[in-house]
Amino acid sequence: MTDEHPDENQNHYAERIVAEAPATGDPRVDDAVAGLSRLAGRPAEEHIAVLEEVHGRLRDVLDDLDAEHTPAGGSGGVVPPGQQ
Repeated sequence: MTDEHPDENQNHYAERIVAEAPATGDPRVDDAVAGLSRLAGRPAEEHIAVLEEVHGRLRDVLDDLDAEHTPAGGSGGVVPPGQQ
């Protein structure tokens, strides 16, 4: 790699990070993160759609987790200390 094409260096580095993403323990998250591998070789103008899709899937997982941990009649979100 040379400094003549810095964008190529950044793309190569980003692809390597995605390929080495460790498992999170939640298959839904792992599947969403794996979607980032679709960025490789795509033009930059297509990255936004891929990133928005991955972001949406991760938000869905967080919403599911929030719903699982919200007490009946609760408002969700963070429980203040001492009220757990």
